[in-house]
Amino acid sequence: MPKIPAIPSHIDVAVGSRLRTRRKLLGMSQTSLADKLDITFQQVQKYEKGTNRIGSSRLQQIANILGTTPAWLFGEEEENRHGAVGPSAIEDMIGTAEGIALNQAFIRIKDAGVRRSLIALVKTLASNHDE
Repeated sequence: MPKIPAIPSHIDVAVGSRLRTRRKLLGMSQTSLADKLDITFQQVQKYEKGTNRIGSSRLQQIANILGTTPAWLFGEEEENRHGAVGPSAIEDMIGTAEGIALNQAFIRIKDAGVRRSLIALVKTLASNHDE
């Protein structure tokens, strides 16, 4: 009887995605993380895709290397009573290709007035989108 491939758990996929986001935010390669964990970069790829589950001791080790907590990797954070976007939403956005490109371009703008104007423009666009 042929073996049916296992479907990754949505939790494993979410943890892997947050792992990848944090690693990218730190500018760390899969190979570098793998070396610190004494595993192959392919194993890191499997963790990030959610294909392989991360054991609790390995999860703690990864969190330590990435300068975060296992709870953060699970997406747990304090609720913001003021409706502001929480740190995980910001880190998730920054971890995307668009977020990285936006931040890299923004950092190259030397004029503080231009940066403030761009922030005001984005806030205006975002508030118009909510209506």
